[in-house]
Amino acid sequence: MTKYGSIVRWDATRAFGFIRSADSAGDVFFHVRDYRGATPPREGLAVVFEEIHVGGKGPRAMAVRTAASPQGAEDARSSDSKRTQRPAPAKRSAPTPRANQRQGKAHSPATGASLAYGLMLVWAALLAWGVWTQRLPLWTLAALAALNVVTLWMYAADKNAARAGRWRIPESNLHLLSLLGGWPAAWLAQQNMRHKTSKAEFRAVYWLTIVLHCGSLVFWLYRDLL
Repeated sequence: MTKYGSIVRWDATRAFGFIRSADSAGDVFFHVRDYRGATPPREGLAVVFEEIHVGGKGPRAMAVRTAASPQGAEDARSSDSKRTQRPAPAKRSAPTPRANQRQGKAHSPATGASLAYGLMLVWAALLAWGVWTQRLPLWTLAALAALNVVTLWMYAADKNAARAGRWRIPESNLHLLSLLGGWPAAWLAQQNMRHKTSKAEFRAVYWLTIVLHCGSLVFWLYRDLL
């Protein structure tokens, strides 16, 4: 369904924002990938969009474009006026749990941080023990260090591509780096760059790569005891 509204919030750093429309129950999330306007998104810009609902995460705008017609601009201004007259809670002064999820939980502690950092310590200890007992060659440490540097660079490149609307790095490539041993750098990149933290499917596969990598490492180190 085509709706008219205006951009009431735009985060250029994270490349997402929210559209307010009189025809929607709440502010509608949109990403720069879904923006088709001739000018960059900005707060107050009147737009036309298609609203969808995916996976119970709240409304999302697709095919967002500037409201070229006078009627579209008038409807957008009318939408802003109606929203402004609503009670304070409707102004979203405090982010709701659903809004935090759409924003990659930018204002909440990193989910699973304790588990991730604990696994990093165990992983480092296993590597050190493997090299000490000569179950792993010494060059393994250098190779993993280089792999994690590459992983950080790949995440940074993908984040910059998302901001600029350029061609993205396939998620399968990022998962392969994690599976090979770049998962610690991938975790740090996700949290520090706020990249891929709000995509549940990506996070699930990412944690699977950690389980597979660590499981393979343990099997290799203790294979003679099995």
